[in-house]
Amino acid sequence: MQKKYCIQNGLFKIAGLVGLLFFAACNTNSPSQTDIANNLDSLKFTVSEAPEWTALFKREHGWFGGDGIFAIPLNGVDTFVSNDTAKTLFLFGDTMIGDIVQDSLQPGFSMVRNSVAILKGNTPSPGNISFEFAKDESNQPATIFSPNLPSTIKGDIFWLGDGFVNTELDSSLFAFAYTIRNTGTTDWGFTDVGNVLIEIPKGSKPPFKEFTQTQTPFYIKGTSDSANDYASFGAGIFVNTKAAGAPNPDGYIYVYGMRGKAKNVMVARVTPKAFKQFNEWRFFDGKAWSADINTVANITDSASNELSVSPLPDGRYAMVFQVNGISDYVGLRLGKTPYGPFGKVINIWNCSDVKKISKNVFAYNAKAFPCFSKPGELLISYNVNSFDFFNEIKLYPDLYRPRFIKLKLLP
Repeated sequence: MQKKYCIQNGLFKIAGLVGLLFFAACNTNSPSQTDIANNLDSLKFTVSEAPEWTALFKREHGWFGGDGIFAIPLNGVDTFVSNDTAKTLFLFGDTMIGDIVQDSLQPGFSMVRNSVAILKGNTPSPGNISFEFAKDESNQPATIFSPNLPSTIKGDIFWLGDGFVNTELDSSLFAFAYTIRNTGTTDWGFTDVGNVLIEIPKGSKPPFKEFTQTQTPFYIKGTSDSANDYASFGAGIFVNTKAAGAPNPDGYIYVYGMRGKAKNVMVARVTPKAFKQFNEWRFFDGKAWSADINTVANITDSASNELSVSPLPDGRYAMVFQVNGISDYVGLRLGKTPYGPFGKVINIWNCSDVKKISKNVFAYNAKAFPCFSKPGELLISYNVNSFDFFNEIKLYPDLYRPRFIKLKLLP
């Protein structure tokens, strides 16, 4: 199904399959480039499911579910090339390993805390993707990336953030990881207690036994009594360099962070060569770039713990996220620069169909994939999970995997 929209001031109207209805306030004259750049609340687009991408992650043997799904082009180029044969690494969070036979989950399945996949080329061909996870001494599925730092305690795990290949630092792959600690209160009783940078040398192959991990200063403790009132960076990365294929490169790596229950977004930047020199990072305080992380401002809110920021052909930037972290809507905000200002939330997709699986099922952590997006389009994923996960994964073993949509920009 394809839906067509004209968005004005955060509102939308569905025009259906046979036509496009515009609000009266939408200007039918061709706007100037300056008008477009200054218009942060209006976007014309169509949106539809991308079933070929969704089907790529529907599997019955080995890897059969996971969330996260950050995509890292291993050649460092984050733009679509029609004849591309380069490889892309997918990062997943909590991952299910096992077998599904006739829609029935077989005994012996297990969960590992993260896994990866590698896709050759930029089309969703099942024959070109391989899913990888570690193995323990008994040859059983195991987690690839686990915390091993002085601050770590038994039971801590990593959830992965975004990453990129740094072509100016020996093409090493860098990815953020959050140290997650179980509070023991409920099945969902966990909290983020630290921010870690993972570095994987060029040429390394899964399960990446050669990686290193470094504690970063990019975790800010909360100011309230709530364990969830903290801030951490790595929710999304935008490589705004010529080498990455950015259309208007300024030479910086932009790293986005998330703060508090309001899902406030923060941003920092650094040059590729200085990426590991944490004292060279600068944090946007709302007006300028500061060396003091404690001055970092909220550039917008109501986003999700995973997101993306991508340049659009008209010069604006699209921040894609799940509205309020967990909700029925994939949202988008338009920005004048990679650090704002950003306009109002534009709801681009209703995910409520996932609730047909069960009332406990929800959608979260949407993001775009420029490396798989044809010109004038954005391929977008969102994750699916259940509040009663360990019971419902047995009933609906197909639920825990990403779904994809495709947004096409209209003139």
